[in-house]
Amino acid sequence: MAIEINGTASEAAPRPGQCLRTFLREQGNLGVKKGCDGGDCGACTVHVDGTPVHSCIYPAVRAEGHAVTTIEGLAGTTDGGLHPVQQQFLERQGFQCGFCTAGMVMTAATFDDAQKDNLPRNLKGNLCRCTGYRAIADAVCGNAGHPDPEGPGSGIAGEGQPDPEPGRLGDDVPAPASRAVVTGAARYTLDVPPDQQQGLLHLKILRSPHAHARVVSIDKDAALNVPGVVAVLTSEDAPAQLFSTAQHELFTDDPDDTRVLDDVVRFIGQRVAAVVAESVSAAEAGVRALQVEYQELPAVFSPQEALLPGAALVHGDKDAAKARISRPERNVVAELHSELGNVADGFAAADFIHEQTYRTQRVQHVALETHAAIATVDDDGRLQVRTSSQVPFLVRRTLCRVFGLEEDRVHVVAGRVGGGFGGKQEVLTEDLVALAALKLKRPVQLELTRTEQFTATTTRHPFTIKLKAGAAKDGRLTALELDVVTNTGAYGNHGPGVMFHGCGESLAVYKCANKKVDAHSVYTNTVPAGAFRGYGLSQMIFAIESAMDELAAGIGMDPLEFRRRNMVREGDHMLSTQPEPEEDVHYGSYGLDQCLDLVRDALDRGRLRYREAGLEDLGPDWMVGQGTALSMIDTVPPRGHFAHSRLRLLPDGTYQADVGTAEFGNGTTTVHSQLAATALSTEASRVAVRQSDTDLVEHDTGAFGSAGTVVAGKATLEAAEELAVRIRGFAAGIRQTQASACVLDGDAVVVDGTRVALAELAQAAADAGVELAAEGRWGGTPRSVAFNVHGFRVAVNRGTGELKILQSVQAADAGVVVNPRQCRGQIEGGIAQAIGATLYEEVVVNDDGKVTTDILRQYHIPTFADVPRSEVYFADTNDKLGPLGAKSMSESPFNPVAPALANAIRNATGVRFAQLPIARDRIYLGLKEAGLVPAREQVLS
Repeated sequence: MAIEINGTASEAAPRPGQCLRTFLREQGNLGVKKGCDGGDCGACTVHVDGTPVHSCIYPAVRAEGHAVTTIEGLAGTTDGGLHPVQQQFLERQGFQCGFCTAGMVMTAATFDDAQKDNLPRNLKGNLCRCTGYRAIADAVCGNAGHPDPEGPGSGIAGEGQPDPEPGRLGDDVPAPASRAVVTGAARYTLDVPPDQQQGLLHLKILRSPHAHARVVSIDKDAALNVPGVVAVLTSEDAPAQLFSTAQHELFTDDPDDTRVLDDVVRFIGQRVAAVVAESVSAAEAGVRALQVEYQELPAVFSPQEALLPGAALVHGDKDAAKARISRPERNVVAELHSELGNVADGFAAADFIHEQTYRTQRVQHVALETHAAIATVDDDGRLQVRTSSQVPFLVRRTLCRVFGLEEDRVHVVAGRVGGGFGGKQEVLTEDLVALAALKLKRPVQLELTRTEQFTATTTRHPFTIKLKAGAAKDGRLTALELDVVTNTGAYGNHGPGVMFHGCGESLAVYKCANKKVDAHSVYTNTVPAGAFRGYGLSQMIFAIESAMDELAAGIGMDPLEFRRRNMVREGDHMLSTQPEPEEDVHYGSYGLDQCLDLVRDALDRGRLRYREAGLEDLGPDWMVGQGTALSMIDTVPPRGHFAHSRLRLLPDGTYQADVGTAEFGNGTTTVHSQLAATALSTEASRVAVRQSDTDLVEHDTGAFGSAGTVVAGKATLEAAEELAVRIRGFAAGIRQTQASACVLDGDAVVVDGTRVALAELAQAAADAGVELAAEGRWGGTPRSVAFNVHGFRVAVNRGTGELKILQSVQAADAGVVVNPRQCRGQIEGGIAQAIGATLYEEVVVNDDGKVTTDILRQYHIPTFADVPRSEVYFADTNDKLGPLGAKSMSESPFNPVAPALANAIRNATGVRFAQLPIARDRIYLGLKEAGLVPAREQVLS
């Protein structure tokens, strides 16, 4: 019996043991995604006879004789129209990166009204890492959802309603890819149609079972005898060039400590060998057939252990100067030692001193699209790489450096990227597929499994922060001293940058004459750490903002008032530990004071709402409190972040913008179309954006450090403004008038009161041999600062440790908000991700260095039921350094969440939790130690 797919009987039959997901994709239904292959994320949801199923765990053979509907067939025969749920997701922008959206839509399309009333239960099988779920709820319910409380700067009015005239700066312009996302037509990295996959080989990796070992020998024979296996690659096949998987504008920011394939492995999960075969199953069989002899070496698993004299050395074979490692003989990748003023004098002047050790954990990015890449060598010998990357231009540079190629011989393109959060600011797949493709001259694909994401990519850096801070009774911060140790894992990718950045704005946001920091980034034989949203700031801010509340309590002052007295004001020097501020960081605008007021007022309104609703008294077992925290971030990474954009007028009178930056839910595509539309006095829908392709523009450092708007956006704005001048000038020339008499207006130029269609101008320019085009560039400096303040009201159950978030509020100084709906979504997504990192997410590494939380079922990311509906407010500022007054707002919303939540729990219970995650069992044990657990509960425990 054939499987009917979207109304048509399939001519193919599933292979023995094949899951429905892979079968459907082989038939060209590329909207069916892979996020887990364990039935945990829902990205692969399809309908079988109208019932939603996770196709990754549904045997394809079970679908024989049944009707299967994928996202591509959901709308049925509606003459190009959309299913109502698809339309609602489009209108309410119920997505960011969009990788989970097809599965969300397929699940929601079967809901009746009763199911819509209980989304926490009925959407539990569909995960989203980007949105924070509010926009998804609005889309599923087909209305604006439950209305949010409004207040000054809320940016909420009209939320959830489609914009009838999507246009320019400040409008809720829908993402250009909206329709493609909700219909499954958006193309992510591996969404290559089957007819374009001829000759495609698949690569799988043998990974180390040891935390530290030398590879003595690899017997390839059995693997090469597996039917379908084409090649086995080992360190003997790999270039000797050392590099870093981390990607920055200056590759010297990171240590050269990595080889494509090495004969020494330094963590459980590291690459040992690669098997290339005609199919994934053959490659996996080849991996299992490899015989490897290892010589085990001593290992270290904590940075404290690694710093001890005589500890096993992770990179003792490296030359410190050549590899740019601070002290490989002591496992120190990078270090910082600095003092501003004299902390001893500062503590002597203090009336209250707080000392505490704060600890943060490993957190995985869990972008729903795993790392993946396809490499091929074209007929001209040029290496072509399609990859899920935030930094395609830097990937090209690294491949050229590793393989000794000229840049014009390498072409890198990123399709739509299914989430990043810093995890895709690395080269983790591209080098291996390039090695295989260059050797075999055939296309080679590598797609990491979810388990490989957990065990073999990167995590957030764990920090241990010994903090000592002093305050005077008048509310003055007198001294701040920190001893910081970060665990960079087996390789130093991002280790120096995360350490330095973490110790930067977290300290600079407070005025204090006496600051001291000693910091070390340390190697261990564990899974490497890397770039993660916040880039070290979130870890440091957790400690510093927790300390601010403790100091305020110690001197009897309101925590917000204590912050207000000590935070930097416009005109103040922003000093971390250096005597001089960074010369290119300025107050492009200042809205921190507004953010504090917005959060305070919102929390006050929230208490009033609870009181009026009769919900204030939750019972004797519940303790209620509130807490806040603030953060500051530089809007652009230091030492240069470059972008180049091109705009041109097309023959039909619309525009095309070519930009280098990537789209992975950060909204850059929308922002670039809006910035260009504003400068060209047209609508965003008339600006088509092409991006993430190294053949399109000269160079783009990449989409990290929240640079998509304030760097690449500046380049696009410059190009658009120049193009507007050229169009007006050309129109003036052919109409023999002054350029000042020509005004751009939508699809035309108004010349002395007469509309001249842009299409007519484009034809005239073509006839005259003139190209109406322009370019823009930006180098990322000078830089501004952005601010975020978060507030929570919580209830904690003294008997069980249960935590309820009663209210969540964030105020952001984002400058002029280019797209309020989109910016709000970025903030909500950051809040949701940070709540997960605060309360339960943790990559657990056992005593042998093995990651034990290696599937989504063991690693809890926030579900619909876990995320409160946050109130979002915007300060009223206009940044003189950003494009049309805008600031960055992708990373920063994450940073103040953990300390605000910890401070709220402290305010409710009197107990300071100084280690993340603040899981329910830790809350219970902390309350029990403080004597707050009722006797009856202690007996039960």
